[in-house]
Amino acid sequence: MFHHITVLKEEATEGLNIKQDGIYVDCTLGGGGHSSVIASKLGPGGRLIALDQDDWALDNAREKLAAYEERVTLVKTNFRDLEQVLKDLNVPMKDGLPQVDGILYDLGVSSPQFDEGERGFSYNHDAPLDMRMDQDAMLTAKEIVNEWPEEEIARILYRYGEEKFSRRIARVIVGKRAQTTIETTGELVELIKEGIPAAARRTGGHPAKRSFQALRIAVNDELGAFEEGLHQAVRCLAPGGRVSVITFHSLEDRICKQIFSSYLEKCTCPPDFPLCVCGSKGILRLVNRKPLMPSESELTENSRARSAKLRVAEKLENKSGG
Repeated sequence: MFHHITVLKEEATEGLNIKQDGIYVDCTLGGGGHSSVIASKLGPGGRLIALDQDDWALDNAREKLAAYEERVTLVKTNFRDLEQVLKDLNVPMKDGLPQVDGILYDLGVSSPQFDEGERGFSYNHDAPLDMRMDQDAMLTAKEIVNEWPEEEIARILYRYGEEKFSRRIARVIVGKRAQTTIETTGELVELIKEGIPAAARRTGGHPAKRSFQALRIAVNDELGAFEEGLHQAVRCLAPGGRVSVITFHSLEDRICKQIFSSYLEKCTCPPDFPLCVCGSKGILRLVNRKPLMPSESELTENSRARSAKLRVAEKLENKSGG
């Protein structure tokens, strides 16, 4: 059973300004919630390309999107391969780049991946240390925990989890693995707790939350893939096309904000110049100056939506991305 509550479903799809005959990409198919809305708004001439690296999500989507199968193409891939996928699918090209009307990202882990203990994403289930979104990938959390240097474990816990006790936790992990292999999420949770002072464990939610997030991001190279994929998305948008991005933590949101900002028009002329003469041309405009957040009613229905932020940008007419 693939049960997943889609976050900011209406806001993110409305942000794409969907045209019936447009071409759209859902880079994070997941539970298929956003794809269902996009597909339902397309006419016979429209097309949806949905990407995911999780076989479970793709199998679920074949059933969920069966009514729209003539206009939906499912692809097992990481969204860092977006541009190549669009070329392989013979999407219309301009200046050597595929041209689509909208691209959506809903980052993070889908609810079934958290809730099904055997995937190893959750600190609430005892399971093998895995955390791979793509089960064909090589790197697992078990390898990181048992084989990576102490300094590198501390670095990823701090960088990707913003865990201030990262060095203490890494030291405990390395001490334990010198005695025996760390096999399960339950064992890792106890080691993380051991590395965090008792007073700190009593505040701020589950003590393993930040470390598990960090390991998941490292296993799947989530931030690197997102950075590569979002630059490709900007390049592959047709003029007037939009990209909607839902992030769930500050690292993702910072990357999105910085990449969008790098493509905005930035006049460098002195403020007293009556006209712009610098020739600085942007290729994006922000649809909303500030990110959209879930409503109180959505938060009541789905507590996991609490940290979600939606940013939407539009490709300016007659511009091309670099």
